[in-house]
Amino acid sequence: MTEGATIRVLVADDQAIVRDGLATLLGLLDDLEIVGEAADGEEAVRLAVATRPDVVLMDLRMPVLDGAAATARIRELLPDTVVVVLTTFADDASIAGALRAGARGYLTKDAGRTELAAAVRAAASGQATFAREVGDRLVAGFAAEVTVPSNGLADRFPQLTSREREVLALIAAGRSNAEIAAELFLGVATVKSHVNAIFAKLPARDRAQAIALALHAP
Repeated sequence: MTEGATIRVLVADDQAIVRDGLATLLGLLDDLEIVGEAADGEEAVRLAVATRPDVVLMDLRMPVLDGAAATARIRELLPDTVVVVLTTFADDASIAGALRAGARGYLTKDAGRTELAAAVRAAASGQATFAREVGDRLVAGFAAEVTVPSNGLADRFPQLTSREREVLALIAAGRSNAEIAAELFLGVATVKSHVNAIFAKLPARDRAQAIALALHAP
């Protein structure tokens, strides 16, 4: 989206007090505009089509249509709209379902307004954002695969080098390119090259898709 443009946000949560609170908190920020509030996944899809938001803040456990299914439907109908999950749950199944559906970020509901706003802005600019505990779970789920080249991850993705798998693990942990560079003792330009290679080889358009493919491919 155009730099400096207002980010249009749709909030989807089945709890009215949460939904209204999010809309009020984020609506106070000059660069964010709340364009709709949905009480279930089906309404989220309908309002997304009607309002075409830049970002949807999506709860996972909702009636009629759950958040993961709604995310997948929105991504199918509106490829320019990105979804950031905001939920109470950070278990492996919930995270996996959201990533497979195409969510670009995953936050838990203990996030503050600053963290939420940063995640919305990052998503609108094409970056993935994960709560720290979510990133830790993602890395824990396949850290062994990254360090042991003979097992599943290497077998499923032989096109990735061992260094690229290390970079992917750190992307999943929510590290920036600069943080990855520092941790692996590489230059930032080198890390960027590895990230671009990962996107091209999997293939994936962004960090969230790369993580989803690496973690959940059969």
